[in-house]
Amino acid sequence: MLEVADILRAAGPEVCARLAALPSQKRALQAILQCRTAELGGQVWGCEQCGPLHYSYHSCGNRHCPKCHGQQTEQWLEEQRPRLLPCAYYLLTFTLPAGLRALARSHQKLVYGLLLKAAAQSLQKLCADPRWLGAQPSLIGVLHTWTRALLYHPHAHFLVSAGGLSADGKHWQAAKNPTFLVPVRALSVIFRSKVRDGLKAVGLQHHVPATVWGQKWVVHAQHAGSGRKVLDYLGRYVFRIAISNSRLESLEGGQVTFRYRDNRTQQIKHLQLTAEEFVRRWLQHVLPTGFAKVRHYGLDSSACADRHAAALALLQANPGPTPPSATSAPPRPASSLCQPGGSWRCPHCGREVVCLWNLLPSRKIPP
Repeated sequence: MLEVADILRAAGPEVCARLAALPSQKRALQAILQCRTAELGGQVWGCEQCGPLHYSYHSCGNRHCPKCHGQQTEQWLEEQRPRLLPCAYYLLTFTLPAGLRALARSHQKLVYGLLLKAAAQSLQKLCADPRWLGAQPSLIGVLHTWTRALLYHPHAHFLVSAGGLSADGKHWQAAKNPTFLVPVRALSVIFRSKVRDGLKAVGLQHHVPATVWGQKWVVHAQHAGSGRKVLDYLGRYVFRIAISNSRLESLEGGQVTFRYRDNRTQQIKHLQLTAEEFVRRWLQHVLPTGFAKVRHYGLDSSACADRHAAALALLQANPGPTPPSATSAPPRPASSLCQPGGSWRCPHCGREVVCLWNLLPSRKIPP
């Protein structure tokens, strides 16, 4: 299977070094190029039936690597699924306008954090209004910075309960209107104001074109059923970014071809880029070191654990109609890292193989 690492090698070290301007980007490139190679070490396994030795190399563990974190993704989902309240959910998407993207590139941690914070505050402000909900909902926010064609497009997805817990903690309040949670137009205006105020507080409002504050900002809302299907979608990119190896189709003559689904037509399309352009687009989505791309607010925050438990008890005591939910596939067992004396099955004959010895890394693991 073609991998992102193959494209990085095809682009060459000079191109990668020129395009990777930030320390976080340099670390991501180094880690992915070394992932599951002898440079990171591993184990040697022996099979009595096949004869030849089998080499198993360590993963890099970088959060941008498309080959790593299958186990962590499933673990994260297993932790989040029980926290979904037994009620309907909405998916709301908040997008930064094009006029703010240059500032987002140059001040990633600040602007990305402000995007998530402003979106959550806007939602909670309208949900607290008794005209719409008059209660505290559960919110999970996840930052994405890409389109399916790998273009730079910072936006935040929020999975929000279609109801909330009353201020006194004694009642579950369902959404007043069965067709929407809060008015999206009002939400976009509040969101725009909170982003503007946040930039003003740190002295960056003058770096934004004045026309940005007069245009309409895009906030999209749609019903999400029980929330499980959306949670599974968001989980795919909690520990990776932009594109998976399975979408890469070919690398020929320095040209990369990958497939994506068009948002408007929902048809599968193919895009061909030079290896250099692919690397440039991919690097745009490497996050700053230490930035938390998943945030929990309202009833889902750790500070509201008692109120979340109260909401869960109220909903279980008075169950409403069960919202539609996609059937989830059972989790796949994750392979563990074996020490000498451990065992697993030979990929060729199926017989048990034994770990004979460890291979030390040939180079220092990326910091």
